[in-house]
Amino acid sequence: MKRQLILEDGTVFIGEAFGADTERMGEVVFNTGMTGYQEIISDPSYCNQIVTLTYPLIGNYGINRDDFETIIPAISGFVVKEVADLPSNWRSELSLDEYFKQNNIPGISGIDTRKLTRIIRQHGTLKGALVSIDSNPDEVIKELRTKQLPTDQVKQVSTKSAYPSPGRGSRVVLVDFGMKHGILRELNKRDCDVVVVPYNVTAEEVLKLRPDGIMLSNGPGDPKDVPEAIEMIQGVQGKVPLFGICLGHQLFALANGANTEPLKFGHRGSNHPVKELATGKIAITSQNHGYTVEEDSIAATALEVTHVALNDGTVEGLKHNQYPAFTVQYHPEASPGPEDANGLFDQFMNMIDAAKVEGVK
Repeated sequence: MKRQLILEDGTVFIGEAFGADTERMGEVVFNTGMTGYQEIISDPSYCNQIVTLTYPLIGNYGINRDDFETIIPAISGFVVKEVADLPSNWRSELSLDEYFKQNNIPGISGIDTRKLTRIIRQHGTLKGALVSIDSNPDEVIKELRTKQLPTDQVKQVSTKSAYPSPGRGSRVVLVDFGMKHGILRELNKRDCDVVVVPYNVTAEEVLKLRPDGIMLSNGPGDPKDVPEAIEMIQGVQGKVPLFGICLGHQLFALANGANTEPLKFGHRGSNHPVKELATGKIAITSQNHGYTVEEDSIAATALEVTHVALNDGTVEGLKHNQYPAFTVQYHPEASPGPEDANGLFDQFMNMIDAAKVEGVK
């Protein structure tokens, strides 16, 4: 069965349909990772987006029970050059087609994903629609150009109520803006007593939980669409050690007077080089974000840039010069992909331990 991918600039791709027999609109983005498609399609940061993979063959090792980043996927659609019909891996339980049918997500294969990626790189991120072959492209293009995409992605993917993930170590309040399970896994690995809370939690509610540390998770969308979180961060920083990832990094910057801005086509892939300024060390990182902290806006704040992207020089890490708090734009918990930055979780644990000692004094 044929299916169309139509972009707001008027470009029309015709390919083979797979997954659910439904139509979806969303922001069309691309990811350059060669592996990790299961983690990509289950990453809540892709909420309401149609994800294109630049690697040509996707689905060859199937879908397994262990590699999900969330239980319910939030992407709007999936675009690939070739989808594997018969996956081969000892852990495989479903094909991509079967998984997308189960979760009501449409996919399209057999199109020129190189051409699509070049369009996005040239023009910036575009709205798009996956529709049936019978849909009128002119009508779809007109609707795309007038339609406003949702801005409540964080609300869509965040937990609705607090819940514990018990451990016997330090208590960490993990604020869920669209949390990848990998973050929770890394905290559990360090025996943290984790309490996961919704995106709109107040500073007072966080501090009532008597945390030893606060974790700000990744998430989708524009950080300026989450003003509740900015107010909460302002109320807790300086009182408890804090570590933020991706959207959490951007919200931390906004809470301290810096500014964020959209990137032309975002950073999405598993091989982005990032330099730590203090040591000169280069880490190969996994990234997924469409916004960045504006470097010029940091000068008038109490923040300091700690990491930069080598590809385009954008800000990849911050620390507070007065409080025990630091953030990174990339994903140190990332799975799959490199684990170069995984030690940042140990840095957070050391910061918590130091704050405990300071508290005893």
